[in-house]
Amino acid sequence: MALLGAPIVILIVVVFDYPIIESVLWSVYDEDTGGLTFAHYQAFWSSEAYGRIIFRTFEIAAKVTLLTVLVGYPLAYWCTKQTVRVRVIVLGLVVMTFWVSILVRTYAWIVILGSNGLINRALKALGVTEDGVAFLYNETGILIGMTNVLLPFFLLPLYSAMTKVDGRLIQVAETLGAGPIRRFWSVFFPLTVPALVSSSILIFILSMGFYITPAVLGGGRIPLVANMMDLLINRFANWEMAAVVAVVLMTVTMILYVAYQWLRERYR
Repeated sequence: MALLGAPIVILIVVVFDYPIIESVLWSVYDEDTGGLTFAHYQAFWSSEAYGRIIFRTFEIAAKVTLLTVLVGYPLAYWCTKQTVRVRVIVLGLVVMTFWVSILVRTYAWIVILGSNGLINRALKALGVTEDGVAFLYNETGILIGMTNVLLPFFLLPLYSAMTKVDGRLIQVAETLGAGPIRRFWSVFFPLTVPALVSSSILIFILSMGFYITPAVLGGGRIPLVANMMDLLINRFANWEMAAVVAVVLMTVTMILYVAYQWLRERYR
């Protein structure tokens, strides 16, 4: 049995573990002496630029998570109230987004949000604005694009959790005189909170590592962690500092992932 499992273990170590270990070693490597040093971490924490970009990444990740919740939760709840045929159609449309490249979907938003895009043409035709609204190359475009890409990752697990809510509890609340709104907030919503929180953590984790969407829709004007690492490696060749950023981001991600798994297992 050990020999049968050896190939997959080797594959995991080479493909997943080795790059992580290499990044950790690079973050404490002293090129001058060839030994270990924490000077790179000291430079990272003492730099306002790195801290500002890290904070902006967390801020945008939090905003994307909030927007995803505001859009995804009502949509998942609405889907649970539909017939089986409608559910299949809606979920099919959601799953189909995984078949389209993120890069293609991101560039599609340029056609929609551009100065002469569909939305601005509609706003001009309705007389809402004459010059159009600047949706692109700012935070607004990044939030819209990232929310669109991450919505299926939030919607599908939350919908699955909603379908597992015992309908008899809703019926009991109805027999006790609770109206639709009271039944939702007092019975249904509390039962879906664990799935809501765990799905939100997942979206936050995915948001922190986004590169393509912020680079395209942000026009390079709003650098995030992934964009900063690209500059450190490809333009400045500062592998040590890039490794430090990667380790910091990985540490935060691991903490959130542990919280996500704990919630997932606790309320399964």
